[in-house]
Amino acid sequence: MCGINGIITKTNRKKDIITNVLITMNNLITHRGPDDDGLFSEENEQFSIGMAMRRLSIIDLESGKQPIISDDNQIVIVFNGEIYNYKRIKSKLESEGMTFSTSSDTEVILKAYEKYGTQSFQWLDGMYAFSIYDKNINKLYIARDFFGEKPLYYTHTNNEFIWASELKSIIKTIDFTPNISKKGLNLYFRLTYIPAPHTIYENILKLEANHYIEYNLASHTSTIHKINAEIKPQASNISFKDAKAKTKELVYNSVNSRSIADVGLGTFLSGGVDSSIISLCLSQATDKKIDTFSIGFKKASYDETDKSRVVAKMINSNHHEFIIDEDDLKNNIHEILVNFDEPFSDTASLPTHLLSEKTKEHVTVALTGDGGDEVFGGYNKYYIGKMNNRYTSLIPKVLHKSILSLSNKHLINKDDARGKKFQINKLLNAINYEGNFYWDIISLANTNNQLKEIMSPDYYDKSIFEEYKETLGKQKIKTLTDFRLVDKILSLEGGMLVKVDRTSMMNSLECRAPFLNREIWEFANTLPENYLMKGWNKKHILKEAFRDQFPTGFLEKSKSGFGSPTGDWLRQSLRKELESYVEPNLLKSQGLFNIEVITKLVKDHLDSKKDSTFRVWSFYCFQKWYKFNYLNKN
Repeated sequence: MCGINGIITKTNRKKDIITNVLITMNNLITHRGPDDDGLFSEENEQFSIGMAMRRLSIIDLESGKQPIISDDNQIVIVFNGEIYNYKRIKSKLESEGMTFSTSSDTEVILKAYEKYGTQSFQWLDGMYAFSIYDKNINKLYIARDFFGEKPLYYTHTNNEFIWASELKSIIKTIDFTPNISKKGLNLYFRLTYIPAPHTIYENILKLEANHYIEYNLASHTSTIHKINAEIKPQASNISFKDAKAKTKELVYNSVNSRSIADVGLGTFLSGGVDSSIISLCLSQATDKKIDTFSIGFKKASYDETDKSRVVAKMINSNHHEFIIDEDDLKNNIHEILVNFDEPFSDTASLPTHLLSEKTKEHVTVALTGDGGDEVFGGYNKYYIGKMNNRYTSLIPKVLHKSILSLSNKHLINKDDARGKKFQINKLLNAINYEGNFYWDIISLANTNNQLKEIMSPDYYDKSIFEEYKETLGKQKIKTLTDFRLVDKILSLEGGMLVKVDRTSMMNSLECRAPFLNREIWEFANTLPENYLMKGWNKKHILKEAFRDQFPTGFLEKSKSGFGSPTGDWLRQSLRKELESYVEPNLLKSQGLFNIEVITKLVKDHLDSKKDSTFRVWSFYCFQKWYKFNYLNKN
């Protein structure tokens, strides 16, 4: 819907100065809300405060202008996102005597807070980040949604507290480039992204999903609270038949709630299980033909548009198909990558950006299938638990070392292909006899051993996952439920949702993910694991719930994922730029890498001696970010 910014100064600063800061912050995120903007600022003897927003108009186009201020002028709110159950909350408040002057969900949050305080945050079903300034108690509250669909960054400096939807607004405001965070750096070079609460910068943090900050303006201190207590997963005795019916009901309800808009709406349709089901549900929720959008590649091994055509024909949608090649990315690859504001190397961000750009030409809101894999157990990596346990019970550790040595010698890809050899080698390198294999499985850039090799000893950190283990309350990650919980707090919040938010909002397109519904998540956590993954059948319950709606065998078709042939691009159009990133003087001045190891890794990839697409792409994206932010060179 939009983006928000805010600042508190710990000493008095003139209102017009605060206003100018907010205008600058807002202008940096115009893409998040090109339709409207608004700001509030105030000064007193103890502090100054300002809040601002950019708006992409989706609901209540006429009267939804922000900030919204309470009737007594004591409470102010700026809001980014959508609250899908706002009408139900509004009806409850109206029955209790509250009156409204707009039809917006923003005012509903304000009125709910006005009557029930922070307890009301628990009622919100949606994707959001908002800040509320309450003069009555001299406090500021900043909240982020259950899954972390909408971003929120913040920092404390000696004289200020600053928050924003995008990092660029903070970096511009503090007027200096912070040092690189060692923890953020290591997380990135393991995962290809940086999950909350960390960022690439020291002393700038992300607010974790399902949390809110309480900032005391009298003492200039802050505390962080969880919004909803997360229910511990515990399998119920529900029958498969009843679970299947409930799954279907919840998905339909979620699609309906997330299709409310006063502007054009469609779906991303890749032809996979998740996007196909969402498109089906939306098509059945309206008597009009819906718009569906897919993207493919001229390189046949990456193109899967044939699957999306099957679904589009089945639901009789207005289908829009965009086929791209390397040339389509040459002109804006820099713009796409630096817009993330910190290193981010999910290869799917490039086609997602182009799909968003094309989709925006037709609609303003798109429903996606994001989250289906995390909620219902759909990733290939979820097989690894079974494989690791079976393998380590049969193969002695000393024998595994020999097998691994042979694998790394003979199962080497020399081009950007991710077939059986690639998958077997990745599995063998992830095998762990201590039960911690999953951390290497989710490490799409480098395993722990690989990271130790490429990083300078001064910057290597082997303990980066310890705090997440503490959050989960367990050291060993063994079960499908464990895997899904890890993905919710790391891969989903830090990777998938960042990719979709930044690429779509860069094009002023709002994406909504019906599978990311707390009710669906908590229901899935009550299901026996074999309802989610039966044998080697992933997302079993979801497929069975909708099987009768699709052609025979369609839901079993394999799908390679929404990647892009970056390994080829690095050897071709991006080669010269990549070679500049291993220039010895640059690497020496950075002091971050083992120069000999990282140089060999890149050169072996470029010379097709060994394909290391994910590792080299993560290095390329980091160096591009580094030069743009620290050396001020494009």
